[in-house]
Order: sequence, then structure tokens, then C-alpha cells
Amino acid sequence: MDLFLLCVFLPLVTVAWGQYSDYYYGPYNYGDNDEWVNVYRQGFNFQCPHGQVIVAVRSVFSKKEGSDRLWNYACMPASQSLGEPTECWWEEINRAGTEWYQTCSNNGLVAGFQSQYFPSVLDREWQFYCCRYSRRCPYSCWLTTEHPGHYGEDMDMMMYTYDYYIRGATTTFSAVHRDRQWKFIVCRMTDYDCPFQNV
Repeated sequence: MDLFLLCVFLPLVTVAWGQYSDYYYGPYNYGDNDEWVNVYRQGFNFQCPHGQVIVAVRSVFSKKEGSDRLWNYACMPASQSLGEPTECWWEEINRAGTEWYQTCSNNGLVAGFQSQYFPSVLDREWQFYCCRYSRRCPYSCWLTTEHPGHYGEDMDMMMYTYDYYIRGATTTFSAVHRDRQWKFIVCRMTDYDCPFQNV
């Protein structure tokens, strides 16, 4: 009898825990049939639907395809406490073949990526598509571990913690492997408007 009760109540407890805990329980929907947003050696432009932000990034590397990667992204609606986006824009271009660090200006959150491949350096330039939510401000920011763990490996980065948002990234570029490792800049956002803004 005890085993029967356990089998009945365990799924209910799991569902309740998933609703009230601080974690997402993917899997994330990467779009129609999990297709890639680009083909090798081609540019792409990906934007989340209005009011949504990037929560997962997936990529596979191919040396024979010009040391390039296929990319895919998953989006989820921002917390209702943030309200609707009040402004969206494309950030400055991060050049191919160089290391860089960038956060969305004006306290924005990453809601898209744009990239162009350059065969001369076997690398891509990047731009973030950023959206600001009223005058909400970031806090409790941190860097993820490297994605991928090693150059040339597949990449699958997911946001598991609720109410944390991607604000940018720092990348290192290997001239030997012609590949990048990414650390994403992740922050919480205030539930109230702030009197200051970042640059």
C-alpha cells in the first residue's frame, strides 16, 4: 500500500516543485524541428519574439566547413515583473579574429544574435540584439563556465535558474583551432526602476 501511495503522490510533488522552485526544467524548444538558424560559412540574423529573451544556445563545430559552426537559440518570455520591452537595438559589431567582452548597453538583455562569417580569418563577427525593460537594473551578475568546454567541441548552454538573464558575453579566440569559447554574462534584474543606467 505504501508503494502505491508513493507512486501516486511522487508525480504530484514533482510537478509542484517544478512550479515553485527556482529552476527551469527544459528541454528548450529550439524552434521548428530543431533546425539550425544558419548554414556553414553564411551570415544569419536571429531575434526572439517580442518580449522574449535568449535562454539557451546550441552549436556544432566543423573543421572541414571552414572551422565554422552551426547555431541555434531558444527563447522564453521575460518575467512578468519586468513588463514589456520599452526599446530594442543592435549593439556594436565585435570583430572576427579577436577576443572581446560586451554587455548590452542601457541595461538591456540579449534577445538575439547576428553574425557574419569571414573566410579570410575563419571566424565570425557578432552583434547582440538587446532589449531594455523600462528602467530595470542588473544585479548579482556572474560569468558562466566556458562553452564549449574545449575548442572544437559541441556546445549546449542552457539557463537553468529562473529570473536570471543573459546580458552579454566574453569570448576567447584560438588562432590554432580557429574556434571560440564563450562565457555568458548572466544577471538578475530588479523589480523596480533604477535611477541610473550603465554604458
